[in-house]
Amino acid sequence: MGWYDENSHVETKAVGLKYPNELGLFDMSGNVLEWCQDWHDWDYYKECEKQGIVENPLGPAEGSDRVLRGGSWDHDARLCRCTYRYHSSPEHRSYRLGFRLVLPFQSDG
Repeated sequence: MGWYDENSHVETKAVGLKYPNELGLFDMSGNVLEWCQDWHDWDYYKECEKQGIVENPLGPAEGSDRVLRGGSWDHDARLCRCTYRYHSSPEHRSYRLGFRLVLPFQSDG
């Protein structure tokens, strides 16, 4: 399902070479860490839980680092999952980082 340190041959791969996840999304685990819109805050999820916000919190309004998710081709398999959260300065560039373009869902009805 994903590219990680033991199967990537030390390189990124084209999207769609592995099976999709249960939601039909490709490459959500491994290959490259994905930049997220959320600002990083170590205690943010703990604070949300205290307030009763436990499903899809929006993230802090500001910060210095952005969240990265999903693991990379050079990570151990246990770190290559969409729940794995890493963080870095938005100015940081690396061959291990990428992003995913997303369109809002529009129903047919």
